[in-house]
Amino acid sequence: MRYADLHLHTIYSDGTFTPEEVIQEAVKSGISAISVVDHDTVEGIKPVILAAEGKDIEVIPGIELTAQYGRLEVHILGYLIDYQDESFKKKMDLLKESRVERIYKILDKLNNLGLDLSPQAVFDMSEGGTVGRLHIARAMVKEGLVGSTAEAFNRFIGDRCSAYVLGFKYSPEDAIKLIKKVGGVPILAHPYSLQNNSLIPEFIEYGIMGLEVYYLEHTKAMIKLYEDYCSKYNLLLTGGSDCHGQGKPEVRIGSVKLPYEFVEKLKTAKR
Repeated sequence: MRYADLHLHTIYSDGTFTPEEVIQEAVKSGISAISVVDHDTVEGIKPVILAAEGKDIEVIPGIELTAQYGRLEVHILGYLIDYQDESFKKKMDLLKESRVERIYKILDKLNNLGLDLSPQAVFDMSEGGTVGRLHIARAMVKEGLVGSTAEAFNRFIGDRCSAYVLGFKYSPEDAIKLIKKVGGVPILAHPYSLQNNSLIPEFIEYGIMGLEVYYLEHTKAMIKLYEDYCSKYNLLLTGGSDCHGQGKPEVRIGSVKLPYEFVEKLKTAKR
């Protein structure tokens, strides 16, 4: 039996694992296929592919695009994309710039709450990767402002919290179209985070082709619900650990093991 983990992050976004460490951990966990879906960047894909040479690990090119729907932050996974498309890479560079702007806005809100955190402390955490809230959370822990990254999200920077900021450039429809334009298969990431399942049919109309059903934070009831959605609307099912290395130390590569047949269905859908 072969297994896949289709939701991994590296140092090129908000993970702490290098490409080599991602492959090492995948080998240890008995995973045969992985997808690196760094936030709004494809810079880590080629290094991971190179690190996997000779290791009997299949690397599926992917990305996790961040979109905005009203006051909601929506994540769209794109699998089997042409990550070397120059036009696509330029669009990702623009998203990287908008993420930097967002950091300053969040830090302004934190400072207004009496939490003094410098931009450089956050950028030091990102080490040149696409910067995001997890970098802020880790910097807050390092500076002694919170006791854990979970506390940072739950009290200050999580969705709907006092220091949360939206401001993303794409709508879900735009993100889906962009993924399809570079030959990818768009999947709605961790749909529970929407806290509004009635949006799923609307996203299907936009062209979403599947749901990330198997996810650590999905309860058994959620998994059954999303399996039923996939059956009703003829959608693909995917899953992954959402491993961020030491950024989320409790989440390890392979903690969600997806039977390889789901990867084969992704490939068939692309054709």
